[in-house]
Amino acid sequence: MDKGPAEADQTGQSHSAPTPPVLDLRGLKCPLPALKTRKRLKAMAEGQELLVETTDPMAVIDIPHMCREDGHVMVNVQPTATGHRFLIVKGSDV
Repeated sequence: MDKGPAEADQTGQSHSAPTPPVLDLRGLKCPLPALKTRKRLKAMAEGQELLVETTDPMAVIDIPHMCREDGHVMVNVQPTATGHRFLIVKGSDV
């Protein structure tokens, strides 16, 4: 008997990832968004995701640069109505 797609979907496995924690840095000016992002990432485990929201126009330069320096992965940078949203994956502590 053929197990169709309906049965395959009843495995109980969820394909959606959990929502990453949000670090709300809206209203802060350079260099605070990058520094606070670095501090939060330092306290996280390798491979965890962090969503950072900013309004500082310099954050679009500073946060990706900090990620490259510290070995984190910048997954996505998305413009918002008032700034940017960054999705970062914590790299290994070296």
